[in-house]
Amino acid sequence: MHTTIISATDLQGLIRSGTPLMVMDCSFDLMDPSQGRRQYASAHIPGAVYIHLDEHLSDKHGATPASGGRHPLPSRETFAERLNALGFSSGMQAVVMDRQGVNYCGRLWWMLKWCGHEAVAVLDGGLAAWQAAGGDVVSGPAPQPVPGQDFRLQPALARTVDTPTLAQHLGQPGQTVLDARAAARFRGEVEPLDLVAGHMPGALNRPFVDNIGPDGRFKPADQLRAEFQALLGARDPASVVHHCGSGVSAIPNLLGMELAGLGRTTLYPGSWSEWCNTPGMACARSQEVSAVADKQTS
Repeated sequence: MHTTIISATDLQGLIRSGTPLMVMDCSFDLMDPSQGRRQYASAHIPGAVYIHLDEHLSDKHGATPASGGRHPLPSRETFAERLNALGFSSGMQAVVMDRQGVNYCGRLWWMLKWCGHEAVAVLDGGLAAWQAAGGDVVSGPAPQPVPGQDFRLQPALARTVDTPTLAQHLGQPGQTVLDARAAARFRGEVEPLDLVAGHMPGALNRPFVDNIGPDGRFKPADQLRAEFQALLGARDPASVVHHCGSGVSAIPNLLGMELAGLGRTTLYPGSWSEWCNTPGMACARSQEVSAVADKQTS
């Protein structure tokens, strides 16, 4: 079972062995939500299915989403229905990938854990690593899925925190908030997506791209561990709550900590987009950014 990351050569071995698995391509672009599907159609791993951030991994129009923010989580039950519609089974190994440095496929990795499915791994290096290892690619639109009824929810293997609980413990020693957004967004100098710029008081900043090396793969475990420990200082790694803009790009930090041997930490799914739109929540160095109001569709 692969539960964190998997190399392209190991994935090739799994495919040759006939292990029940599903490769899930989560390529996406916030500013052009149709781009990922075009990238998939241009070239993808044979047999891979396409997973859309808005259509499969979010619930923007549902009556009972599991979180707030720009990409609210669907309920676990709704997500299980979507997995069954794709033909995914509880007995399968899931391998998730994208072309954006784990920015989007990490969301699916985490959501499967949240639904109790441990056998999910990120393809380290994405499609580029697959092709560099001699893997074949095919083109064309996603095939029509064959629905099944074999995915069953299990107790969650990933932890979340909601806005009231996060606010209650803000600034206390037992909670460390780690913000995965780019440094300029964290400082409040720019805000391309949300109406308020800034960050939660006391939060630490580690842009999610810092987990990826020049080769497009996760940095070695010992390097990740050293970097996270330097950032956290005397803070307990188990106290970390991850967030980003909408609960998507925070996952590379969460996965990076797990790869570093620091445990599976907590996600705040609503993230900054929920926090800054909740009345009474403190925002450090915040400012109104009305010019981007029309970008709230992402």
